[in-house]
Amino acid sequence: MSRRSAQVLLELLKSQSVVEFRDILRALDGASSSTAFRYLQQVPYRSSYNYNGRYYTLYEPSHYDGYGLLHHGDIYFSRDGTLKATVKRLIQESETGFTQHELQELLRVRVQAFLPVLVKAREVERERWGGLYHYFHATPELGQVQRHCRIHRIEAAKESDVEIDDTMIIRVLLVLIRYPGSLSDQVVRHLRGYSPPIVLKQVDAVFARYDIGEKGGPTIF
Repeated sequence: MSRRSAQVLLELLKSQSVVEFRDILRALDGASSSTAFRYLQQVPYRSSYNYNGRYYTLYEPSHYDGYGLLHHGDIYFSRDGTLKATVKRLIQESETGFTQHELQELLRVRVQAFLPVLVKAREVERERWGGLYHYFHATPELGQVQRHCRIHRIEAAKESDVEIDDTMIIRVLLVLIRYPGSLSDQVVRHLRGYSPPIVLKQVDAVFARYDIGEKGGPTIF
C-alpha cells in the first residue's frame, strides 16, 4: 500500500479515536500540509470544534448523540463540522429555541461570537425575554412554534410546586445524554457541586415534564 493515500488516513482514523495533524503528516510519510489536506478530503472526518480544530476523528454518524455531538474527554466534535453551523442547526432544530447560556452549557464552549452573525444573516431570529436574548428559527411559522413551546415551558414551571428553570433543565438533560438510562437519584449525584444545588424533587420534575420515565433519555427534539 502506498504510504501516501486516502486509505492510509482512513486506517489511521479507524485505529485511533482522536489524532492530531502531526499524526496525519507522519502517517503520510512526511507529506506537505497541502497534500495531507487533499487526502483528508477523500475520507469522512471531523475536526474538533474546540482547541481551534486541532484534533481529528473519523466521522461515524451512529457515534453522535441526539444533539449531533461527540466528545472524547474534553475534545468535542459536531456532525456539522464547524461550531457556527452547529449553533445554527441546534437553534433551528430545537423545540423551544435556545438562549446563549443554554447553548454554552450544551456545547461547553463560548458561542457569543457566532450569534450576532447568524442574526445579521437572517439565519436565526433573536428576541429579548426577561432580560435574556432567545434565539429561534428564522422561518416565521417555525419560529412561532418554538416561541409557543418556550412560553408553555415557562408557564408550566411557574405553576409547579417545584421550582425549575431553563439552566436546570439543560443540566439534567445533559446528564442523561452522557449517562443514558440514569435514574433521577443518579442524576442528582452527577450534578453534585452545582450552586445552588439541584435536588431530587427538581430532577423528578424535569423527568415528569419530558415524560422520561424510568429508562431516562431526553426528548427535546
